[in-house]
Amino acid sequence: MRAVIQRVTKAGVTVGEEQISSIGRGICVLLGISVEDTQKDIDYMIRKILNLRIFEDDSGKHWSKSVMDKQYEVLCVSQFTLQCVLKGNKPDYHLAMPSEQAEPFYNDFLQQMRKAYKPELVKDGKFGAYMQVTIQNDGPVTIELEPPVSSMDPKHVPRNTNRNKAPRSLQSLKNSNKEKKKQEPRPPLSLAARGVYLAVRMTPTQAVVQREMCPLKESPKGVWCQDPPPPTWKTFR
Repeated sequence: MRAVIQRVTKAGVTVGEEQISSIGRGICVLLGISVEDTQKDIDYMIRKILNLRIFEDDSGKHWSKSVMDKQYEVLCVSQFTLQCVLKGNKPDYHLAMPSEQAEPFYNDFLQQMRKAYKPELVKDGKFGAYMQVTIQNDGPVTIELEPPVSSMDPKHVPRNTNRNKAPRSLQSLKNSNKEKKKQEPRPPLSLAARGVYLAVRMTPTQAVVQREMCPLKESPKGVWCQDPPPPTWKTFR
């Protein structure tokens, strides 16, 4: 389910030449129903729409009052095109709920909203009709709203499967990398690569770097030019 909520000073719906619905100050809700939607989505959307704080209070403070707080009107319009998916430049609506299922679902949405608010303040258009919707957006203020994935029925395919996967922690990634390094065999050291070493001795004031040819000696800690190397010396290939 996807809704576009607009704060309006007035709005109306016309079918043909007949105006079938109109409101004054309040909100206009354009609602697109998808094949995944359930009763939990209806409950969530109604609660959010009616409690969305997009109006000012009596002192003029913005974003502090909802449509119920101000006792304003609500105009709901069914709009399946909100479930559009583009294929190139062509809109595709396979995610929209088929009209024979969407109409009772939409009517249930309206009924639940009227129960949660005042029935006389909730107006709607005409489901499935070709409508002309006039909206005088106040602000303009337009807000998009969708239910969270967790409110969906588990038998439905999630909107985005990646959102259901718990992100891996940084520590778990580090541990995984360490395990990979342990499992990877170290390549054998070639004779050519073992021929020349750099010996670095750190002094209090500077690092003296010199190239030395020296006999190699294998040890559990690596390959060294001396046995054992002085603590102030470090060898590099």
